[in-house]
Amino acid sequence: MNNTDLSSALRTAVSALHKGLRKQMYSVQAWSMTEMETIGHLMRSPSLLPTELATLTRVKTQSMSQILNKMEEHGIVKRTPSKDDGRKVAISLSASGKKLVEKIIYERDEWLKERIELKLTVKEKEVLIKALPILNKLVEIK
Repeated sequence: MNNTDLSSALRTAVSALHKGLRKQMYSVQAWSMTEMETIGHLMRSPSLLPTELATLTRVKTQSMSQILNKMEEHGIVKRTPSKDDGRKVAISLSASGKKLVEKIIYERDEWLKERIELKLTVKEKEVLIKALPILNKLVEIK
């Protein structure tokens, strides 16, 4: 298999796996992909400005404002006024927002664990374990 065929096959497999994982998020069916992406950014960065979130998710600032209003109404995020600049407000996950993320991670891990147990042989699991460092190497940022 040449590099072009390998990259295409790998992309297809990873995309299908990602789609399967997204479908398993029972606790987040009320949230759009952009809202889920916003939650993900807030999980990785404890506090971000609305403009930063808009840039990261590639939406207009007005759209991000609507997303954040909805999330705040549902208790997922909290706003903290800046001590340095009263016009700026930092956005972070609330305690219930963090619990939502933990639940999503648990649901995804359980689904994937079940798939591994049902679909893979012991030897295939061993190959997958050996492949993990290689897959992680592909996504290293340097």
